[in-house]
Amino acid sequence: MGIFFEKESKIFHLQAHNTSYVMKIFGKDILTHLYWGKKIQSSNLSFLLRFYMMFKKQDRCFSPQTDASDPKSSLDTIPQEYPAYGNTDFRTPAFQVQLENGSSVTDLRYNSHKIIKGKPSLEGLPATYVENQDEAETLEIELIDSLINLKVVLSYTVYEKSNVIARSVRFLNKGKKNLKLLRALSMSIDFHDADYDFMHLYGGWSNEMNIERRPLMKGNQSVQSRRGASSPQHNPFIVLLRRDAGEDKNDVYGFSLVYSGNFIAQVEVDQFETARVSLGINPFDFSWLLEPGESFQTPEVVLVYSDEGLGKMSRTYHRLYRTRLCRGKFRDKVRPVVLNTWEAVYDDVNTETILELAKLAKGIGIEILMQDYGWTINTNKDTIPIGDWIEDKKKFPEGLKYVAKKIQNMGIQFGLWMEPENVSSNSNFYKENPDWVIHIPDRNRSEAIGRLVLDLSRQEVCDEIIKIVSEILSEVPVNFVRWDMNRHMTEIGSASLPPERQRETAHRYILGLYRVMNEITSAFPHILFEGCSGGGGRFDPGILYYMPQILKSDNTDPIDCLKIQNGASIVYPISSIENFIAPAPNFLSGRITSLKMRGHASMCGVMCYYLDLRKLTNDDKKLVKNHIVAYKEIRKTIQFGNFYRLNDYYNNNIIAWNYVSDDKKEAFLAYFQIIKKPNEPLRRIKIKGLNPRYNYKTRELDKEDNNEIYSGEVLMNIGLNIPKLCGDFQSVIWRLKAIR
Repeated sequence: MGIFFEKESKIFHLQAHNTSYVMKIFGKDILTHLYWGKKIQSSNLSFLLRFYMMFKKQDRCFSPQTDASDPKSSLDTIPQEYPAYGNTDFRTPAFQVQLENGSSVTDLRYNSHKIIKGKPSLEGLPATYVENQDEAETLEIELIDSLINLKVVLSYTVYEKSNVIARSVRFLNKGKKNLKLLRALSMSIDFHDADYDFMHLYGGWSNEMNIERRPLMKGNQSVQSRRGASSPQHNPFIVLLRRDAGEDKNDVYGFSLVYSGNFIAQVEVDQFETARVSLGINPFDFSWLLEPGESFQTPEVVLVYSDEGLGKMSRTYHRLYRTRLCRGKFRDKVRPVVLNTWEAVYDDVNTETILELAKLAKGIGIEILMQDYGWTINTNKDTIPIGDWIEDKKKFPEGLKYVAKKIQNMGIQFGLWMEPENVSSNSNFYKENPDWVIHIPDRNRSEAIGRLVLDLSRQEVCDEIIKIVSEILSEVPVNFVRWDMNRHMTEIGSASLPPERQRETAHRYILGLYRVMNEITSAFPHILFEGCSGGGGRFDPGILYYMPQILKSDNTDPIDCLKIQNGASIVYPISSIENFIAPAPNFLSGRITSLKMRGHASMCGVMCYYLDLRKLTNDDKKLVKNHIVAYKEIRKTIQFGNFYRLNDYYNNNIIAWNYVSDDKKEAFLAYFQIIKKPNEPLRRIKIKGLNPRYNYKTRELDKEDNNEIYSGEVLMNIGLNIPKLCGDFQSVIWRLKAIR
């Protein structure tokens, strides 16, 4: 299998599909890092550590020795696997523990290890998994601080057929005194040099997933969230790339945190130009009291190495997250086409309107009508009350159950929007339970769009949410649920926690959220759940574990959506990304785009309409119907195929992608021109991932009788001609089918 330990040299060698990860016990008991990169067969890498021993004492005289008998044993210069604070290493620690005497120095040493077939689950946390024990092996290395009897277990899971290593950490207080975790990151790794670029995804509401790439600089560089959610500002994901690495060449290292709360992802370049990467729960406003006998589990970080650039790294994440992070009935099922009522009619909904929209939706091939905000009592744009999950009988006199059944009898499914984590101060729920929200006594309770955050660190609050949501989903025959969360945390505190545990609130909230999501999605496995948080405010792997698709943004402008999807595709599978066809001019940007172009953009992910179908002309309805027919024929390849970015991510005027089925017999190609420029060159686009020996019939969709046949090698090495596109916001899409 994939994990080997050489007793004589004290070397651990982890081998994934095309990846090696090598560690060594230095001296008697210091766990050091030797290598992570392209797969090698030899484990004779001790010379890498000897390199750090070459320096004379005076060369690094301000680096104190961890072993007084060895002047070259400074932890400040040795590459480590899980560095501590205060014990001769001045760099950023992976963890920090405060003792009852107020000190925060620890000294972890290797104690033992074991190799386990398969992959254990993480208590209370989402994580990647295996379906049979032969898919992976897990190495657990136990480190111990014998003075305080703190045990720290480092977990490494190697997926044998992927270039994936999953890491996490478990703390166990085996002593007799309380310990307080001040920092508990999920992983740390010391690279031998800093000749890399740093890439991350940044943004804000309706401007998510922008790609930023810059050279590593000396000192600390980090992305983080302190908002109580993973946030649209920074995604819990970073990449290190060799300076000349691109889509298809050179070394790339990805780090993705499976967590939905406050996080930090950072790189420190030290005085010796080595780079330390660490990820995990943000230590800002965090601590965790660890009483004797108690343990603390960190979230998982998924590490992916690629020797063929960003594209190969992305496809590795896509496949792993599609098949070994997402779960349930809908994991491998094509995602349905949805009509959402929000931009179609906003909160101006009633039985007659919804049934009319459902009838029109059925006629053009839409599979789900989703009732968005506006179905509960007293909901309108002015008051925006949340928390009283009672259907509005003025709008739906017969009730939602009646509406849902009527729609299902038409041959179309029914979906419902909910926001169960938030509550408004003018709701009856809040008035009856004012202490059930995140708050600090005697402090102002700040509201955001009329909302406060329910305190999911409390079991009774979680129980009540589970009860309310379950009653609704048991009463109304729902096929689809959008789970929204339109509020980040302020005044973070819990009425149920003692003073010494108040800084546990944010993490306990996330643990409570995971429990709620797990119980509800498990109780209603026939429902397709979609995550949402003001759009893409909580688009992270933790949510994907419970809900196989997530709203990437509230921004429905197709040009912006293309940019957002381009960023999201760096790590997240296409099956998880919903794309919109919304009215034009767009409500946010004012941009006017053609229905054709909006349809093409939506076909590139999970298709969702935000249109009032009653306002479409007959020609518009025909175009929409044709798009849906074409999409259904190719959506399996789009959602579950291999995804390739065909243009540089920093080219803001051209976006081109292609998708190829696993057997390489079918492909989809999409090309978008944002702004028309004068005297543009003639363009060809080279397709990736085809079988060079196959011949492919290519058909430009939206045109008839335009089939042409090309060999795979021609399409990949020469490419397809791009037709002349006149005007801004233009697009062209092709379907390719292999023929013998």
